[in-house]
Amino acid sequence: RRSRRVRTRRRFRGAVALESLSQLSPGDRVIHMDHGVGVFGGLQHIEVAGEELESMAIEYAGGEILRVPVYRLDLVERWVGESESVAPPPVHRIGGKRWKTLKKKTNEAIELMMVELLRLYAKREASSGFAFSPDTLWQKEMESSFLYDDTPDQRTATEAVKRDMESGRPMDRLICGDVGYGKTEIAIRAAFKAVQDGRQVAVLAPTTVLVEQHRHTFAARLADYPVRVGVLSRFRTPTEQKTVLDGLASGAVDIVVGTHRLLSPDVEFSDLGLLIVDEEQRFGVRHKERLKELRASVDVLTLTATPIPRTLHLSLVGLRDLSLIRTPPRDRMPVITHVVPWSDHLIGEALLRELDRGGQTFFLHNLVSTIPGAAERIRALVPEARVDVAHGQMRPRELDRVMRDFVDGEIDVLVCSSIIENGLDVPNANTLIVNRADHFGLSQLYQIRGRVGRSDRRAFCYLIAPSELSEEADRRLRVLEHHTELGSGYSVALRDMELRGAGNLLGGEQSGFAHSIGIDAYMRLLEQTVKRLRGEEETREFPDPDVSIADSAYLPDSYIADSGQKLNLYQRLSKLDKIAEVTSLREELADRFGAPPTPVEHLLDRAALRILGRRIGVERILVREKEARVNFRATVVPRLSVLERPLNERSVEVEVRRMTPLSLVLRQAGPDSLVSTLIWALTSLIEARDEAA
Repeated sequence: RRSRRVRTRRRFRGAVALESLSQLSPGDRVIHMDHGVGVFGGLQHIEVAGEELESMAIEYAGGEILRVPVYRLDLVERWVGESESVAPPPVHRIGGKRWKTLKKKTNEAIELMMVELLRLYAKREASSGFAFSPDTLWQKEMESSFLYDDTPDQRTATEAVKRDMESGRPMDRLICGDVGYGKTEIAIRAAFKAVQDGRQVAVLAPTTVLVEQHRHTFAARLADYPVRVGVLSRFRTPTEQKTVLDGLASGAVDIVVGTHRLLSPDVEFSDLGLLIVDEEQRFGVRHKERLKELRASVDVLTLTATPIPRTLHLSLVGLRDLSLIRTPPRDRMPVITHVVPWSDHLIGEALLRELDRGGQTFFLHNLVSTIPGAAERIRALVPEARVDVAHGQMRPRELDRVMRDFVDGEIDVLVCSSIIENGLDVPNANTLIVNRADHFGLSQLYQIRGRVGRSDRRAFCYLIAPSELSEEADRRLRVLEHHTELGSGYSVALRDMELRGAGNLLGGEQSGFAHSIGIDAYMRLLEQTVKRLRGEEETREFPDPDVSIADSAYLPDSYIADSGQKLNLYQRLSKLDKIAEVTSLREELADRFGAPPTPVEHLLDRAALRILGRRIGVERILVREKEARVNFRATVVPRLSVLERPLNERSVEVEVRRMTPLSLVLRQAGPDSLVSTLIWALTSLIEARDEAA
């Protein structure tokens, strides 16, 4: 029995939420959810009733300036367009009709789209699926024979998939894990579970090369069990295909791996129970429609490394079950990525270095007509290397032979088209050179880079691009150069959303709205719409109270110098909903920047009072040194007897200024801080109310 190594969970860096304001610089467009598009003018200090605060200045049409106090930054989003070259929308006028109309239209369009989607998901939720049996001895035995230790995320994802399969409703789970993070192993475990209950499994992959690889992996992992794996792809002869089709109809074939050929009308299953889709974004609209039909009745497991925004979008909004695998396998190292212009010397050196350490190289040249010429050039640079060519227009048998030779280490340099983009697993290939990388999309490049660095060796990726690039292409390549850390697929998808914008995310009409109001604000409206349609409206009992503390409450430059970091923290602070979150942020600030100075303590105290006041129904809290005034809303009648203990213990005198609506004045006679006494008193009122309820 292997000894299990307990690994600590690595923190997943790089996936900053899209709402983050930290990348703002003066002159950028921002959206205030009540007033529309304005121009960010920076952070400014203002004094309100003797209290020094920081505020965000936003300039609107006609030169009007709106100063948003930092505790209301939850109303502000950054405007992100489809690309750098797209002109930002015009600035709105404060109180004008244009923004109200645009927001109303956007909400209506979102609602139409969401109603359709929710109808589909509601149908799935309501329909009863097949509940698979709990794990058998075989299942446990097969899983424990896995050569590697499961990473914590892999374990969590496997458990989630099994839970979905054993439940009575059809599963629709998306597993988003970086390239080579063990998604296929989860799929194999799910497939084996389905087969043991006598159900069939279809594994859908975008390319023939990937189909062959999946077939090999599935067959090898399940070799010790009576499971028959079949293949449907153009690598197979018509006779072989007919045998598999007959086997599917009769139930003799348990697992079939295939390209979109699996979705053809002539493919009939005896009893399909599970559909595994690898890289769904590679399939066309027609195929996706067919998948949508299947989704309502069978369990569906989708695997992807870089989700297309739409898929990611639905996952973020919680319409689809999502499992994230962010822990890299043991000993895995990030791929060193360079963006460089073509140089015979550099390429020759890179190829030779890989050759010297007994490794192999992918040279990606995506123009089939000139691939032979590219291969000749490589042969001239490194005459000692064994070079061969692979692309999608080759005869299936020939392509199959080249791929197998490469996997077996018979070829040193494979000059190929983007046919290698998905799922090809050659641990010995650790150098990748992409010619004219500027012609590829971000997600595509990310997937291609995933072909190397699949072992414990350091891998290198050279993105060859001309020095003169469009701003958009340059940004795309720089994102890849910066996101070299492991597990960044998820954050690359988030950046991709910003770069490629909402085009294929939402279809034409929706993308227009996403452009007008920016993706961040669009995402927020989308989330609100989903909550409303699902009957999960925010149950905020009361509006935010007006909280005023006589001293300064802000993040001083001497404490946090970077305005981007300050904006990010202010926005987080404005969105806090629980006292525990304030405590946790206080600890984080102390950990990152040192002991918080007095203005920062006041800022955090104000957030705590705002949260408590909202929960209990306070309209206004005014704190002046040793005296505080608390005004409750007209409909609120708190139990004053509850306040006796906290106020007596802290030596605080109470004066009732007005009975309806209740207004109290508190005077601090003891040494404790009045704000901490107030926090304790309001918490006691909330607890007493909740107990009585």
